[in-house]
Amino acid sequence: MDLTERQLASEAVYQGNFLQVRRDRIALPDNSTATREYIVHPGAAVVVPLLYDDAGVLRVVLERQFRYPLGRVLIEFPAGKLDAGEDSLVCVQRELREETGYTATEWAYAGCMHPTIAYSTEHIDIWFARGLQAGPARLDAGEFLEVFTATPQELLQWCANGQVSDGKTLSCTLWLQNVLQGNWTLDWKAA
Repeated sequence: MDLTERQLASEAVYQGNFLQVRRDRIALPDNSTATREYIVHPGAAVVVPLLYDDAGVLRVVLERQFRYPLGRVLIEFPAGKLDAGEDSLVCVQRELREETGYTATEWAYAGCMHPTIAYSTEHIDIWFARGLQAGPARLDAGEFLEVFTATPQELLQWCANGQVSDGKTLSCTLWLQNVLQGNWTLDWKAA
């Protein structure tokens, strides 16, 4: 069965600085018509920064940041939106440095996720970083966050008990768990 929906007409409902809202009239697989409203998003990248502490214990670098639409502080991996034409590795290297102050000597692309497939074009590329070196954070104007580290076990517990509800961080934690268990492999490259 062909499940493809075909665009018949499209209109921009809203054009913001960052997001666009569109309304399309479409033909369904049975040739009846319907309307689809969705958000056009430029895409983003997220990083799972791996850091060994002074005792040799693996930790991940995380952030606490207030998210206005939800009205609360959330725990997240460092991430950011792609600038026009920007490569996702360049984006995630920039975001790690700006938000946390860390740079990394090695990077591995894990995959891509689509967090809200029913109403957004957003994709998020997932990266891992290791060989972290501390430096000063350079937050954007109006950006406020707290950087901290946790063990993978602590992060898994926070996911299990609902303290972590951010979709990209939950997905990255699944990747992290499988990488640490040897189920999934990463192809590390020098920065």
